[in-house]
Amino acid sequence: MKKILFIAILMLISTFAFAQRKKDGSPDMRYKANKETYGTSTPSYNYNQNNNVRYQQSYTKQNGTVVQGHYKQTPNKTNHDNYSTRPNQNPYTNTQGSKAKDYSNDAYNYGKGKTIQTGNNGGQYYLNNKGNKTYVPKRN
Repeated sequence: MKKILFIAILMLISTFAFAQRKKDGSPDMRYKANKETYGTSTPSYNYNQNNNVRYQQSYTKQNGTVVQGHYKQTPNKTNHDNYSTRPNQNPYTNTQGSKAKDYSNDAYNYGKGKTIQTGNNGGQYYLNNKGNKTYVPKRN
């Protein structure tokens, strides 16, 4: 009887000790043990956040518009880790990102009916009604 009780307790402990995790190290919430251990709420942190941040000083545009100082991430080859990309959250303003990820289905909703061009550094854009470049999430 003691042996069966010991095995049952050992199995229960091992269920929590070997909780399933995703490649990024976060708990995989498809598993019951993870739901019981971590709850079912969504995390408020960014898994793939670009931590290379700098402060952009206030400046005035040519048209007279003043842009207030703000934190911005240093550029890299993707928008997946940007504060402005869904579902990431900006820790400085506590706002949720709204732009589509590069190469996602939602990326095709930007610039409908416009000719998408690719710049020298790989950025994709279209020319808006004023002739200015409007950058869009990358597409295949």
